[in-house]
Amino acid sequence: MRFQNLSESGMTVTDVQERIIRFIERDPKASYQFAIGTDSQVHRSHTKFATGVVIHRLGKGAWACYRQTVIPRELTSIREKLTLETTFSQQVAQWFDEDFIRRMEEALLPYVYQGAMLQTYIDIDAGTEPIVNKTSLYVQEMINRVESTGLYVPRVKPDSYVASAYANRYTKKPASIVM
Repeated sequence: MRFQNLSESGMTVTDVQERIIRFIERDPKASYQFAIGTDSQVHRSHTKFATGVVIHRLGKGAWACYRQTVIPRELTSIREKLTLETTFSQQVAQWFDEDFIRRMEEALLPYVYQGAMLQTYIDIDAGTEPIVNKTSLYVQEMINRVESTGLYVPRVKPDSYVASAYANRYTKKPASIVM
């Protein structure tokens, strides 16, 4: 599993974990949101998924990376796309498990009474407004899937910015190689 961002490519899960811990250690008195989210875009002959991993120091910046997955067909079912997006987010979240979350919390623990905090999310690229979002029919199903893990809180539109904004930007160009 390889990740990239604007300045690095080929990062392993261990590389990403170390960058996140270093980012937190630079300001351990801050409040953080750690979120994973996936978006997809249907292109001619394939569907491209991007899963973002973001550590957001509230009000003070963020560090982020993403990975791409390509399915060699045009996915037309909204439910199938949303299910795969949630599945890809959960697969990446397995690498950022309880032990890793504990490592992030340990960096913040000495400063908890000075405002340090960590929240963990899986962002679902779906909204609850039936008129605006065709995905609203499947929101509760995806929320239940995320809640069943116990480590991450599900977040939907308009709050699910890792999926709907960050990951979204990396789905737009067609894949050069379809697997």
